[in-house]
Amino acid sequence: MVKSILFDIDDTLFPSTEFSSLARKNAITAMISMGLKYDFKTLDSKLTAIIKKRGSNYQGHFNDLCRQLRVKHPEKYIAAAIASYHDTKASIQPFPKIPQTLLHLKEKGYKIYAASSGNSIKQWDKLIRLGLAFYFDGVFVTEKGKNTGFYKKILRTLNIRAEDCIMVGDREDQDIKAAKAAGIKTIRVLTGKYSKIPSKADFVLKNPDDLVSIFE
Repeated sequence: MVKSILFDIDDTLFPSTEFSSLARKNAITAMISMGLKYDFKTLDSKLTAIIKKRGSNYQGHFNDLCRQLRVKHPEKYIAAAIASYHDTKASIQPFPKIPQTLLHLKEKGYKIYAASSGNSIKQWDKLIRLGLAFYFDGVFVTEKGKNTGFYKKILRTLNIRAEDCIMVGDREDQDIKAAKAAGIKTIRVLTGKYSKIPSKADFVLKNPDDLVSIFE
């Protein structure tokens, strides 16, 4: 019987792909507004390549962009980009029915945890900004990507059986395949940039707002 639910964060609790795209566009626009003499398309292409190479958790994307362009005195452009990026973060919202869903699950007695890749502080920051942090009994984060060992460690830490746990996520490789290999039931939500990849999850949803129907 399922008693504990693990949730991925990005593109599961909120549309992070859309947010990241908006934040990047706003940051580039801010750099141009400060006088950087490049067109939007060029900057967007180069920044996207840097993010792909360095990963989303790297702290120096805009520094690398200015270095690559050999910008003299890049400080004001980097500062403008960072300020705009953080201003955009203030606007992030969860999928419409996620708060209601989490509240319902808590009232039903489920233990709720986040299981995410990335930086622990950044993941907590997302949950706090989304207004969801108080629904979670704990947060598990790995910086190496979620694999079967990551899920087995969660089970040991919580002292629960795999059959009493279910994982909800958008990525077939890290959220579904790895969790199933640890014996955990899975729910795949078809959102974000991985939505077209076929799934072998126990349950598949096109909309995260339909999660309650499964637990009912």
